[in-house]
Amino acid sequence: MTDQQSITIRPGGPDDAATVLRLLDGATAWLAARGRTGQWGTEPASTDPRRIAQADGWASGGGLHLAMRDDRPVGTLVVGAASDYVPPATEPELYVRLLVTDREHAGLGIGARLLEHAAELARSRGLGLLRVDCYGGDDRALVRFYERCGFTATDSFTVARPGRDPWPGQLLVRRLG
Repeated sequence: MTDQQSITIRPGGPDDAATVLRLLDGATAWLAARGRTGQWGTEPASTDPRRIAQADGWASGGGLHLAMRDDRPVGTLVVGAASDYVPPATEPELYVRLLVTDREHAGLGIGARLLEHAAELARSRGLGLLRVDCYGGDDRALVRFYERCGFTATDSFTVARPGRDPWPGQLLVRRLG
């Protein structure tokens, strides 16, 4: 049963980079414990200089939003420009750059609530398109999650990673009424 009413969303800021890293670390550990290392690997984001810089950029970039439950951050959403590795949009859009939730609070609809917040942000800006990309490997469970949230899978792609296996990605779109 979802409990989205207990979830509030607030804008994030520079002081929230550590929260983003904590949520990424928790999700990475949860995935790794289930043998699902293709998405984010096994190492904590908080020990990777590239991921630390990325979190700092997201936190100071104006597109960070935090899902809160009882004054505790339980999810994060980053919106902004599309990633370089996906085909460009053919119309103005809002792009979901990051969505991650605290696995200790799974089943509360936090991810769906954050995606609905992204849709609200897009509508408030007069935009009719919301896009996201995600890990498209393994059993495509993440792709199915986004589809349940109203997105449609479009382009599949692969991101080359020097010294590592390529990362299989999936682009998804949601039209906003």
